[in-house]
Parts: sequence; structure tokens; C-alpha cells
Amino acid sequence: MVDRVLLDRRPTRWGTHMPGIVDRVGTVRGRPTLALTFDACGGPGGRGYDADLIALLRAERIPATLFLNERWVRVHRGLTAELARDRLFAIASHGSRHSPLSVDGRSAYGIAGTRSGRGVLAEIEPNQRLLTEVTGTVPRWFRAGTAHYDDVAVEIVRRSGLRVAGFTVNADDGATARPDSVRQRLVNAPDGAIVLAHMNQPRGATCDGLRAALPALKAARTRFVRLT
Repeated sequence: MVDRVLLDRRPTRWGTHMPGIVDRVGTVRGRPTLALTFDACGGPGGRGYDADLIALLRAERIPATLFLNERWVRVHRGLTAELARDRLFAIASHGSRHSPLSVDGRSAYGIAGTRSGRGVLAEIEPNQRLLTEVTGTVPRWFRAGTAHYDDVAVEIVRRSGLRVAGFTVNADDGATARPDSVRQRLVNAPDGAIVLAHMNQPRGATCDGLRAALPALKAARTRFVRLT
């Protein structure tokens, strides 16, 4: 439950890492663990679908958490339902307009943030309803556009019943990184890392970088997990 006092509170922190943001997962002794997460950001230039990436995950039986933006879901409604039926994948929310979460309009990477506590709720709630309708399951995780938050927004997400997903490793720089860079970041990711990458840019190198990293990750007996 989000109360008015929280909606009117002023923030004191801003960024991608702070209390309340989950940026690591539990590990198993003797086996490195990675949580692969893929954002689908939607909107102009962001509504694509990296079918090769999803095919690779399926072929290798690698579980992943897919953070889907409302605009992407509306373009790919049937695909969203299909992905949700695949037990390899957990479906999570990437917001409604892909805005950084702020109560005073802070921006990130040139993208304007929400401007109030009620604006934060407006970024959370529509996609929560849409994903529940399309998939038949209530999403439990939320990642803001750009993965930036202030501390008040983090608390609003949490009181809305969602866990706030951050990241340990940014694997693909918004699907602009070259394959070898993606490979190196995956291979060098620390145990328990939440890896942020993208599934909405089929012309990017995310799939090729993951494919190149798999021999080393398999040799290390890496355990891949979804966010749960």
C-alpha cells in the first residue's frame, strides 16, 4: 500500500544501486551463478525482437527473466503470451513508457524521468495490469527504464508489491556493444551477478556475444537462474 506521505516525500538518493534494489542473486557453493535478464524497451526504435537470442536460450536450455515494456507488449501481444508459457522464462515489467523512476523529474541518458510519486505509479500500474491480462500471471519484478531510480521511487515500487531489479553487470550497453565485449563481460561476471542485456535489438550483438561466452561458462559449470 502506497500512502500519501510517501508520495509527497522528497528524495535523497539517485542512481542504479541503493538499498531496496536487488542487484545480486543467491549462489551455490562451488558453482558460479548468473541471472540473465533481457529488457524489451519498446517505443520508436525499440520495438524489435531478437528471435535468434530467444532461440539460443531455448536451444541451450538457459533460463532468463524478460523485462517487457508496455509499448513492446502492445506490439507483440501474442509473442508475450507465448514467452510466458515457456517455463524457461519469467516475465517481469519494464514499465509503461520506459521512464527513469523519479519523484522530481530526474533524467538518465537523456530520457526524462517521472515527475512525482503519482507519476511513478503511472509508470508501474498500466503495464502491471497489461502483463497480468496477457500472461495470466501477476509480475513480481520491476525494472525502470534505464534502471535509474531515486530512493522514494524505490520504496513506492516495493510498497506496490514488486521487487526492484537492478543489475551487477551491464552486458551490452543497450545492445550497442560489440560481440567480444559482450562475451568478456559475461565470462568475467562475478558469482551471483544479475546480468542486464537486451532482447529488442535484433541487429545488436547480444546474441553473438552470449553464444561466444557459452563455452567458457559451461566449462565453469555456471548455473543460470531466473529471478524468483
